[in-house]
Amino acid sequence: MKIICIGRNFAGHAKELNNPVLTRPVIFMKPATALLVNGKPFYYPDFTKDLHHELEVVLKICKNGKAILPQFAHSYYEEVTLGIDFTARDIQDELKAKGHPWEISKSFDGSAVVGKFIPLEMVSSDGNIEFKLRKNGEVVQHGNTSDMITSFDQLIVYVSQYFRLLQGDLIYTGTPAGVGPVQIGDKLQGFITTVDGKEKQLLSCQVK
Repeated sequence: MKIICIGRNFAGHAKELNNPVLTRPVIFMKPATALLVNGKPFYYPDFTKDLHHELEVVLKICKNGKAILPQFAHSYYEEVTLGIDFTARDIQDELKAKGHPWEISKSFDGSAVVGKFIPLEMVSSDGNIEFKLRKNGEVVQHGNTSDMITSFDQLIVYVSQYFRLLQGDLIYTGTPAGVGPVQIGDKLQGFITTVDGKEKQLLSCQVK
């Protein structure tokens, strides 16, 4: 199982970190040990003093595929959820300034929180999915997949040029603006809007 993450897929997020808005997806990976499931708590790592939340829509790959053509991309995912890409921002900034890879700021144990998967038809199949992150009850991130630079299907096509997609692989599709720090004691909750206009909670994570 691979955890494939997409960076800078919302123009607003790229701008808030003073990064250029790119026309090609930024891809990085997380190991299986990064996955945090079943609402388990996240323990604040001792190697960072500036841990940030990044809420993302997550796709689960439902069948194997390589070099997938655009007209077939939609058939490679049937379920979605929300996930948090925890980022040690201080470490990432330091490594980026040196031109070094920044996996250790993104791929540490527990850094890929994943919520409960639901069928795609419960939300939307037209690229218009609204989602929110609440921190201690306050909305801190609010995005819509219609604002993504690279759509779900385009991501499937692009990623599968380089990596064979296998059933069960996860794709974190990018975060909107509003990323920010978390502290010990914070409660993070992810909500998605269903086709009937209701908010459904898919994710809950307590920072300890």
